[in-house]
Amino acid sequence: MKINETNVKFSYNCLIESLLIARKWPIHRIFLVFAFNFKYRIFKFFIVNISNTKHCFISRIFLGRNTSHMNNPISLFKQAEMCLIASSVDDKMAISYQAASAWQQGELTLDKHVPILNLKEPGRPPKPELVPARELNRRKITTKEGHAALIHSICHIEFNAINLAWDAAYRFQDMPDQYYSDWVNVAKEETYHFELLSTHLKTLGYQYGDFTAHNGLWESALTTAHDSMIRMALVPRVLEARGLDVTPGIVKKLESIGDQAAVDILAIIHSDEIGHVEVGTRWFRYLCEQRNLNSEETFKDLINQYMKGLLRGPFDHEVRKRAGFTEEELLFLESAN
Repeated sequence: MKINETNVKFSYNCLIESLLIARKWPIHRIFLVFAFNFKYRIFKFFIVNISNTKHCFISRIFLGRNTSHMNNPISLFKQAEMCLIASSVDDKMAISYQAASAWQQGELTLDKHVPILNLKEPGRPPKPELVPARELNRRKITTKEGHAALIHSICHIEFNAINLAWDAAYRFQDMPDQYYSDWVNVAKEETYHFELLSTHLKTLGYQYGDFTAHNGLWESALTTAHDSMIRMALVPRVLEARGLDVTPGIVKKLESIGDQAAVDILAIIHSDEIGHVEVGTRWFRYLCEQRNLNSEETFKDLINQYMKGLLRGPFDHEVRKRAGFTEEELLFLESAN
């Protein structure tokens, strides 16, 4: 029986989505553990081999010559949900890459009737242990442990950024198609950033989860979950934009200890993050326009309401302007610092 890669991917997605439905059952935890450990490659190997059995009923179910029954649309929002609840690092990365590729190839639809889960916490591995930011240990970068801890902290930011990007696509289901294309692309790039950093961390003798971390980024997702405009204003344009300001200083520290590999990785991340902040800026202004609000005044009001006393400078004006900030906004940030 001839095998088709598209059919295999569809079958895998159907399997996962079916198991997501199983959350409603008392034994849902068992099903979900199975779902996210049943890797796509193993699934494909299994299907390819059973397809060689001419009369195997399973091969007919998954790979029958008449595949019209496989033309049911797959929802981007379901794929985003799968990524958000995946707790294994490898599974989250694999689902993120697969969902982004499927969307960009036109294989997913915008079924805007998918119930939105009230996710207090996204799926995450048992480690790192999450502690308040004030309890994080400060280490000198000149030590092996301090060097690794710095890379780990950036790695953790990128892991959270994967969840934040997919949550932006998943939670706000009343936006134009381009909004989803933008945030899916952000999710794919955040996944790549995490992959680069976690791989580099291993070369230092450590892995993601070996140091404590804080949960501030995801807490911001909960604070802004009720309003897409507030989400766009505060997460990309405040929290993620902070990375644009501090990255040059981190690069200098890494250069001082000869970690050129990390410097090169941060160059990629910094370039991409300018685009990510610009995505937040563009959709923030779109939402302000839809509500007949002045975007600059609204940004100031939201900062005063949610971030008063929490802003920290200095601010990289040149880079922030490339990410869409106006001169008036930058002057306001300086005054509010």
